Amino acid sequence: MTFWPPRTPRVPVGSPLRLLLLTCSFALAGYAGLRLLAGDWLAVALWVAGAALLHDLVLLPLYAAADRALVRAFAAAGRREWVMYVRVPAALSGLLLLVWFPLIAGSAARRYRLATALPADGFLTRWLLITAVLFGGSALVFVLRLRRATKHRPSADH
Repeated sequence: MTFWPPRTPRVPVGSPLRLLLLTCSFALAGYAGLRLLAGDWLAVALWVAGAALLHDLVLLPLYAAADRALVRAFAAAGRREWVMYVRVPAALSGLLLLVWFPLIAGSAARRYRLATALPADGFLTRWLLITAVLFGGSALVFVLRLRRATKHRPSADH
């Protein structure tokens, strides 16, 4: 084996389609950034920095502690695999709350009505309904899988 000249590592670039899609996504993100910062760039920069700090210093410890408590509760019952039946609907509901929070809280009702000519009421009710459907669907899937698992379990020999 020769050790000279040293090998240069290959850069994994992927397929040409992947490179094209990546280039297009960077171009679109750059265009969106320029359009976003064209107005009040200082307010946008403060909003992004504040959102990052709010998430990292407040929200992340809160939902990490809630998840840890959930995992411990299910682990104490010997059913750690059941955690996902709570995590998935909670994550989807939280994502919907994060995206639609100004309308759910009612703080952007006037701007929404001016921009769309539609009333902004009912977002809280719809979010609560979607959250109930998510948790209800998860509970239904849980019960069906639990029932199927107990049905196929071999009987104990006495």
